Amino acid sequence: MAEQFYINFIKDDRWMYLVQGLKTTIIVALFAVLLGVALGFTVGMIRSTHDKTGKLKVANFICNIYLTIIRGTPVLLQLLIIYFVVFASVNVDKVIVAIIAFGINSGAYVAEIIRSGIMAVDQGQMEAGRSLGFSYRQTMIHFIMPQAFKNVLPALGNEFIVLLKETSVAGYIALQDLTKGADIIRSQTYSPFMPLMGAAIIYLVMVMILSYFVKRLEKRLRKNER
Repeated sequence: MAEQFYINFIKDDRWMYLVQGLKTTIIVALFAVLLGVALGFTVGMIRSTHDKTGKLKVANFICNIYLTIIRGTPVLLQLLIIYFVVFASVNVDKVIVAIIAFGINSGAYVAEIIRSGIMAVDQGQMEAGRSLGFSYRQTMIHFIMPQAFKNVLPALGNEFIVLLKETSVAGYIALQDLTKGADIIRSQTYSPFMPLMGAAIIYLVMVMILSYFVKRLEKRLRKNER
């Protein structure tokens, strides 16, 4: 084991492949989360507004098409289409392509989380806000969204964990993420166990850390409800 560890990680500084891959994975996941939240919030607001008022029919129709396509196709296929088709004739950094692909994919799921959170708020809250003289927009901002956001925070946290693991397919566009870094080591040493297990342990640690914060958040929300 000691010899295998030396060959796979210490010799020729092969551990740097994992470090560089981890850095890329974190960058892609972080910015994809931001893009996904922005996109998902916009789509979720449009969908919930249509459900509540019947307005924004055209925008809601476009959002439905987006949700159907994104949630109905694999994220890997979306990544390949964006890289090899959409940006085929443009010299774009692979990290940016990955951020866009994973952000668009995550946005579809965040949108439904946001919409479900808004629709879960009792209709009486909307009626109370309107009866106090607030407009629909003001009622959404001051009454509905704070309650909806509180309800969906745990689900959003779990979506971020899923997104972090989904970035492991970024190597299909030759982006050196954590998984690809482990595969590069494997190709050099012809020893798959150590590098792949090393990458798996790093992913596991990151997921455990995120899960810990999500659980703490859920406990805090439960205390606030009391």
